[in-house]
Amino acid sequence: MKLLPSLAAGFAGAIALTALHETARRLRPADAPRMDVLGMRGLRKLLGKADAPQPDDDTLFDLTMAGDILSNGFYYTLVGSGRHALARGLALGSLAGVGGVLLPGPMGLGEAPTNRTPQTQAMTVAWYTVGGLVAGAVAQALRKHR
Repeated sequence: MKLLPSLAAGFAGAIALTALHETARRLRPADAPRMDVLGMRGLRKLLGKADAPQPDDDTLFDLTMAGDILSNGFYYTLVGSGRHALARGLALGSLAGVGGVLLPGPMGLGEAPTNRTPQTQAMTVAWYTVGGLVAGAVAQALRKHR
């Protein structure tokens, strides 16, 4: 696996995913997934366990967005830069989407942000899948230009 192309592809997927989430939450507030809410809840929990000061809401949101792009970018880096990057992107994206629907409740972050409606669940899976596909497509494009 080539590190720089994999990182570029992974972060392209993460940026696409975050752009989808943020656009949809503004256009469809009733049923869009709220991964930002899950991220802020998770960060508040981590800071609380570390006895660290709690940031104000604006700072918390900014930190969450940065954390989402970093964590998803590194996750999508697993797509790699080989021949089957698009298939790996599809698989990794789908897995992340299913995890986004199934895991928040057991992790103590609440279920509503990704399970509010069947549309919310479908969008969660679809958007993570799109992020994986973007990562795979970028990886393939970079592979062709080497």
